[in-house]
Amino acid sequence: MSAPSRPLRSHQRSLFELVAALARGEATGIADILAAVTPGGGKSLLPVIAASRLIAAGLVDRVVWVVPRDSLRLQAEEAFADPAWRSALGHSLSVRAADNSPDPSRGLAGYVTTYQAVAAAPALHLAEMRRHRTLLVVDEVHHLPALADGETGSEAAAWSSALLPLFREARLRLLLSGTLERADGRRILWLPYRQEGGAPVPDIEAPGWAVIGYSRAEALAEKAVLPVNFGALDGEASWLEGGRTSGQARVGPHRLSGPGPSATTRPALFTALRTGFARDLLREAFYATRRLRAERRRKRGLTAADAVRGLGKLLVVAPDQASAQSYHAMLQAWMPEEQARRDVRIATSAETDAHAALAAFRLTPEPAVLVTVAMAYEGLDAPEVAVVAALTHIRSRPWLEQMIARATRVDPHAGDYADQHALVFHPDDPLFAQFRARIETEQATATRPRKRPTGAASPEPRPLARETDEGIVPLESNALGLRYAMLRPGPSVAMARKEARQAAAEPAPVPPSRVERALRARVAAMVTAQAVEDEAELRRTGGAPLPHRYNAVLKRLFNNKSRAAMTVEELEAALAWLERNRLQDHLHLLDGDSRYAWSVRRRWAGAERRPGQ
Repeated sequence: MSAPSRPLRSHQRSLFELVAALARGEATGIADILAAVTPGGGKSLLPVIAASRLIAAGLVDRVVWVVPRDSLRLQAEEAFADPAWRSALGHSLSVRAADNSPDPSRGLAGYVTTYQAVAAAPALHLAEMRRHRTLLVVDEVHHLPALADGETGSEAAAWSSALLPLFREARLRLLLSGTLERADGRRILWLPYRQEGGAPVPDIEAPGWAVIGYSRAEALAEKAVLPVNFGALDGEASWLEGGRTSGQARVGPHRLSGPGPSATTRPALFTALRTGFARDLLREAFYATRRLRAERRRKRGLTAADAVRGLGKLLVVAPDQASAQSYHAMLQAWMPEEQARRDVRIATSAETDAHAALAAFRLTPEPAVLVTVAMAYEGLDAPEVAVVAALTHIRSRPWLEQMIARATRVDPHAGDYADQHALVFHPDDPLFAQFRARIETEQATATRPRKRPTGAASPEPRPLARETDEGIVPLESNALGLRYAMLRPGPSVAMARKEARQAAAEPAPVPPSRVERALRARVAAMVTAQAVEDEAELRRTGGAPLPHRYNAVLKRLFNNKSRAAMTVEELEAALAWLERNRLQDHLHLLDGDSRYAWSVRRRWAGAERRPGQ
């Protein structure tokens, strides 16, 4: 088997050589391939390499590629249809983005589906796996929790339950991920584990497994990804804190860049993302993108009216849908009306044309600006993204790595590699600073012991909680100063592992009661945040106050336990569920519920008595 004519990256060459060995019968005993590739490093070609070689060798008949979101199905189809790679690899395979209709492959070499689709029709997909010798490709496998860890009732657990029989039935499995850890500390489905430093880590030397790694350092050395320039914007924020029983007091102003994470870090960040600071950071990113596009037009001798690829685009990541709408309106207000309609789009789950907006942003010269919340941060293949406005509250390392990777892809239309870099504007808070320091020292995708977090799967700021005693009400914020820091390569993997072990061996003592209080407050805040968002979007269906209804729904979902009665593990599970699901979609659980009706009557009776007290 000759090597492809088009150059491959080191991890792509490794997979090519591995499947060639499988085809020759030399790599016996290998049934699972794990590709741990740094975000933006080019995972999407790996299924094409594997499928084209293995089908040609007669080891498998079909490929089934499972992705976490519907928006990624089209990109998977494009990977197989890319004419340059079809020529370089000498293949003519095609796959189709399938729904749950019968015969999903329709005579092609396979199909692409989603976790959600498999969970909705597991028998259909299992029958397909049994009908053909199948290469199963699971994209972003870290989204799937190991069922042995006891997670039940969540959407992710349902995905794992539906996909596990497919894992068992597949002839070969190719598992793809940009991170070998879940933010909630749970094991990943199907991966083998061993104990290291008292913590479970993936066993990369397990029998029957082949592991292909591609670190950020390797990707930078091969010019597969772009260096990152961080624009950290400092600011200060003020808010009201307290609830109905204790009254509200003004807090602040507090600097975002205060010394180390503290009790004010998340409230200040939450306030900043919804007040004047957000406008200031968005403006910095907007004008940086405009300057970049003007400079590239000048170098290429283009006029302002020329719509061409490679000028650079701006991705805005908002903390919630209401903020996304606000940012979208701000951006449009800074442009002439016609240009605003052409250049600025929004893609959230509430928008009916979200997938069309994503496709246009990826594949056409215009629009040049996309505002989103989460649906475009992971796996979005849009090499023209050069600037990211990181107006997000999430501070988990895997999530942030995925976000900045949207701008680190090399744009083939933008000229020389040396003239490109990613520019990420972000709040200069200690939590983001910690993330930036970590990715500077953790330059490789490596397994290592880690301290289990005491919070949710993706740490959240305290959302708007006007109906809770623990809540805050944002007042005002403003930007103070901007500084830039170019991402530099860090120490070796061995040093990063040593530092991680030391950090894991010296956890800061936290009293259990404080952990429980903090988790209860965050659950309450997240419930109220969903209620506020849904009321703002006119999704309310009438009846009792929405926060009360949502709290009742959450209680029903978690064995009728109140937050006060939940254990730490149950509170963590509730946080993880709230991060992935909307309570609005489960209001039917209250239909005909006499306990809920009784609590509503009591609440309304109390409300009627209070004015006359």
